[in-house]
Amino acid sequence: MVAALLGLSGVAVASGVFDTAVREITLPLRHEDVIRQQAADKDLDAALIAGVIYTESRFRDGQVSSAGALGLMQITPATAGDIARKSGGSLFEIEDLASAQVNISYGAYYLRYLLNRFGGDEALALAAYNGGEGNVDRWVTAATQRGESFRVSEIPFPETRQYVTRVREAERAYRARYPRELGL
Repeated sequence: MVAALLGLSGVAVASGVFDTAVREITLPLRHEDVIRQQAADKDLDAALIAGVIYTESRFRDGQVSSAGALGLMQITPATAGDIARKSGGSLFEIEDLASAQVNISYGAYYLRYLLNRFGGDEALALAAYNGGEGNVDRWVTAATQRGESFRVSEIPFPETRQYVTRVREAERAYRARYPRELGL
């Protein structure tokens, strides 16, 4: 009887470890303390930040894109310099983007800026995060001139259109799988 109970508890433990391993592979989460802190500081949804990080880097530290974007949230040096100036980061150096704290802080700052700039429209903010503010301005202006509202399906850059969709899907997945970890 005792052996049977121990066997069942071993299965339960192994199952829990397996579930955690599968979750880590399919939808990893790291630096959740920094994500929660930055979400609170920048009045952002922690699941949105996690969704952007997942889409940008799959939570792999040290990522560098072909365009030179760095770190978890894939911040370009030019964008980082602008954020440093606007946020008072006077001692900032590009190498600082390798730090999860700095990278997530700068990425969250930029997300908040874009959400403010585009009237809280998450899709437009995400499109700008990926495709650039000027492009989004042009797309919205063109839709307005036609007397229409801008829709994600009208984003002319396939990469940006897919990016917005992927971030929003990841955001929903993080909200469902990690509510406690993200403080939701």
